[in-house]
Amino acid sequence: LDIVVANAGLPAGGAPMHEMDEQLWRASIDVNLTGVFLTAKASVPHIIEGGRGGAIVLTSSVGGLKAHPFVGNYVAGKHGVVGVMRSLAVELAEHNIRVNSVHPTQVNTPMLINDMTFRMFRPDLENPTAEDMAPVSQMMQALPVPWVEAIDISNAVLFLVSDEGRYITGVPLPIDAGAMLK
Repeated sequence: LDIVVANAGLPAGGAPMHEMDEQLWRASIDVNLTGVFLTAKASVPHIIEGGRGGAIVLTSSVGGLKAHPFVGNYVAGKHGVVGVMRSLAVELAEHNIRVNSVHPTQVNTPMLINDMTFRMFRPDLENPTAEDMAPVSQMMQALPVPWVEAIDISNAVLFLVSDEGRYITGVPLPIDAGAMLK
C-alpha cells in the first residue's frame, strides 16, 4: 500500500450550535472526523511495512479552515481533519510518508446539489433549484463560479500523491475558487 485517500463527508443540518441535535452532532463527527482517523489507523501500518514511503491525503473542506454559520458540527469535524493531518505528517515523516489535506469549496456532487441545500441557500423560494442557488453560492467564491467540479479535487489529490509532490507534507491545500479570500 502506497497511497491512501480518506474522503468522507456528511452534510450538516443547518442549526445554531446551541440548538443542534446531539445525534446530528455525533453522526457528523463520526463520519467527517472519526472516519478519517479510522482510515489512517487501518492503513498506516501497511504503508510502513512496505518500506517505500507513501502519501496520504485527507479530504477536509473550506469549512475546515474557516467557520460557517449553522453547520458547526461540519466545521468542527473538518477542522479536526487538519489536526489529524498535521499530527500524522509529523509522526510519519521518518517513514517517508507524506500527509496532506485538501479543502474544497462547494463541489458539484449530490452532497451539494440536492433539495435540502437548495432550500438552505434560498429559503425565500418554495421550490428552489440549483439554478436558483448558483448566484448565492457564487458569492462565496472570489472567482466567478458557484462551485467546482469533482475532477478539480481529484487532480489536486493526484498532484499531492505523485512524484511531483514528493516534498510536500503537512499542507492544507484549498481548492476553493478563492473562497478563503472572502
